Amino acid sequence: MISQNHTTIKTIAAKLGISKGTVSKALQDSHEISIATKNKVLEAANELHYKPNHFASGLKSRKSKAIAVIVPEIVDSFFSLAIKGIETVTQKKGYHINIYITNDLVSKEKEIFKLLSDGRVDGVLISICRDATCSDHIKELMDTGMPLVFFDRVVEDIETGKVVTDDFKSGYNAAQHLIEQGCKRVCFFSISENLSILQKRVEGFKRALSEKHITNADNSVYQISTDKNKCQETITSLLSDPDLRPDGIVISVELLTIPIYTVCKALNISIPEDLKVICFSNLQYASFLSPPLTTITQPAFEIGEQAASLICSAITNNRSLKNEKIICPSQLDIRNSSLVY
Repeated sequence: MISQNHTTIKTIAAKLGISKGTVSKALQDSHEISIATKNKVLEAANELHYKPNHFASGLKSRKSKAIAVIVPEIVDSFFSLAIKGIETVTQKKGYHINIYITNDLVSKEKEIFKLLSDGRVDGVLISICRDATCSDHIKELMDTGMPLVFFDRVVEDIETGKVVTDDFKSGYNAAQHLIEQGCKRVCFFSISENLSILQKRVEGFKRALSEKHITNADNSVYQISTDKNKCQETITSLLSDPDLRPDGIVISVELLTIPIYTVCKALNISIPEDLKVICFSNLQYASFLSPPLTTITQPAFEIGEQAASLICSAITNNRSLKNEKIICPSQLDIRNSSLVY
């Protein structure tokens, strides 16, 4: 016999060959689970002398009234605005938010999920790390019945609420705008091959180039390190050769904006005469740069609001969020950095 001190939901799930989520819901008498399955779970729980972790079960029985917000960083203006949108909704609904910052490290993201498994929050809002290739830690927490909503950076194959912007269309519009301004050698600066939002932006970018019969679309996407020194070196190398230098750049994240402006100044490359630039950004000072920066402005505040509304609804009504997806359109704000002179 297994000692009651070592019997967990995972133990019961392994014995019956079902998921931990199913066991958890059966023990909570969820309407989603059949009576036959509930009986099997209860029988196994009794046989194994299972006793619930009452601290963890507080998630269901005595709501913490807290929601975890997990973001890669808060320096990026997008995440700062999104958090403000989240807080606007959660305060009205009577929840407070606990903000966790991963610094774009998967190891840190996993640590945070371990912390959250003890029932200290009622739900999770997350924008994943850029290099995340495994989502087992997310699925594991959701299997316990924890409501979770992705915003901006999502895991496509996990069925839950997602709030994003129209990334494919935005990438398409950015490239199309540069082409309309006379650019012939357009490139895309990305920071990750794994993030689905960046993949979609690249797809839209390539589609625009293809429709205008611009060659080498597949060789026009560059992965740029977010390390300050490596970033500067790569951009300097790409822009140093006048024969190979692009005449238009779509920047995938605002983090790369200042390095590009800095390198252009150092190399005496004039924006927009020699190089036209457009960036996915919510920078409040975009119009004050020299020259003012053309942006694909994401509705960060609205994305935060919508994500918060989804998670609060899931918690309050104890409902599933499978396949619920909200798309908040971005806006092309044209300024001098991309215009013909």
